[in-house]
Amino acid sequence: MSSTPSIVKILRASADPNRLRILLLLKSEELSVAELQEILTMGQSTISTHLAQLKQAGLVEDRRTGKSSFYSLNSTTANSFLEEILTKARKETPESAPDQAAMRRVVKKRQDRMRSFFDSMAGRLGRDYVPGKSWKSLAEALLRLMPPQTIADLGSGDGSFSLLLGQRATRVIAVDSSEKMLEVAREQSARAGIANIDFRLGDMEELPIEAHTVDIAFFSQSLHHAMHPQRALEEAHRILVPGGHIAILDLAKHRFEEARELYADEWLGFGEAELEQMLTTAGFTRIEVSIVDKSSETPQFQTLLAIAIKL
Repeated sequence: MSSTPSIVKILRASADPNRLRILLLLKSEELSVAELQEILTMGQSTISTHLAQLKQAGLVEDRRTGKSSFYSLNSTTANSFLEEILTKARKETPESAPDQAAMRRVVKKRQDRMRSFFDSMAGRLGRDYVPGKSWKSLAEALLRLMPPQTIADLGSGDGSFSLLLGQRATRVIAVDSSEKMLEVAREQSARAGIANIDFRLGDMEELPIEAHTVDIAFFSQSLHHAMHPQRALEEAHRILVPGGHIAILDLAKHRFEEARELYADEWLGFGEAELEQMLTTAGFTRIEVSIVDKSSETPQFQTLLAIAIKL
């Protein structure tokens, strides 16, 4: 007997509007019963009954992981007829669009839980010494995988990051408003024998860099020192070539007011949505903003990473 479901079984199983909604969701993403409950706002028993009928018809399959089962469209038995049904159903089912939006939120929650788990594991593992393990060595390995490019280190400080970039970049333009910081950076560069770093005195809001000449504009814990961060982002957009990237590592919004005096911080970090909006206003697209680190020490600063592209 063929494992491919008959047209009669497909029609019978997909005749129910709620089962159609489930099939549309599982066509896009593998989901658990609990996640389907959250998306569809239905009871667990109802969801389980629908899934059992879809599984019996050979339209979905499940995968057990730990205490949970994840369901997906059965790729081995799904055929063009079912694909046609789902394509038409997506257009004719009014709940389809909000279901897909709810699904994206649910999947993001799953990703956030996973990230939180690995963050906690990393915190415990970080207390143990592992021979050869260092963030510097990892950064250097990743940098050497990058193609040679022109990179602007904006708010470069003592040049430590510029020195790392200089090992791989075609050219690094390091801009800082402190002449003394630049002196230290030049000395470090000379000692390291790195000659492709161009140190320039200037302000992030009025960069001494020609338009359309940089492949990557990098703010490493410097944007919160800008008087007008929006202007700094607009300047970064100006100097980038079409298709160029901006990368920002900065503090997430916090309430540690002492940072203004201790570290000369102009801004107490940035919110994720706030930074995304600033990048959009500056003309960037394909924006990704997320928290990538949290200090275990008081005041437990969090680090934001933002990546975007100039089209």
